[in-house]
Amino acid sequence: MTSEPSQPPKATTEKQTPARPLPGDRVSEAERERMIRVDHAGEFGAVRIYAGQRAVLGEHHKNAGLIRHMYEQEEAHLARFNKLITERGVRPTILAPFWNVAGFALGAGTALMGEKAAMACTQAVETVIDEHYQEQRDKLAGSDPELEEVIEEFQAEEVEHKRIAEEHGAEEAPGHKILTGVIKAGCRAAIWLSKRV
Repeated sequence: MTSEPSQPPKATTEKQTPARPLPGDRVSEAERERMIRVDHAGEFGAVRIYAGQRAVLGEHHKNAGLIRHMYEQEEAHLARFNKLITERGVRPTILAPFWNVAGFALGAGTALMGEKAAMACTQAVETVIDEHYQEQRDKLAGSDPELEEVIEEFQAEEVEHKRIAEEHGAEEAPGHKILTGVIKAGCRAAIWLSKRV
């Protein structure tokens, strides 16, 4: 008697997404407020990073137009989150004065290391932000269409910034792996803190 060959077991690491979120899966109001608070802080930090890069590299640098373009997009993102903070009555992070200084210092410091280091900074920051925004979109899963639309639009622009950085020598920066590793770790720590404080 022959038996049919058995099928290999299904991988247990596949993400199983239900057709509709289950009641326990819904994002609470407190979680949405944390999302808005941390995104507002992140966009503020991004504006300050580009401000620092622009202060060092100036308006006559060959990449000045690219950096200005990214800076202006980040300003638009910040303005939108300023509006959401006000409309939804969300408390901003109390760490804003620190992110003001730290963001500018990161932008200026990497620009002082050279244009490729500045691009490596953008690459590292936008890699973390892309992942962060995707996690938020996965959590929201249709529960807040307005916030999801904002995050999706801004995520696409952050990915564009990462691509620009890579096309302009980010990976040729001296000590690229160490530099981007430190910046990514700092960004993840900033996200963790800004959600909570």
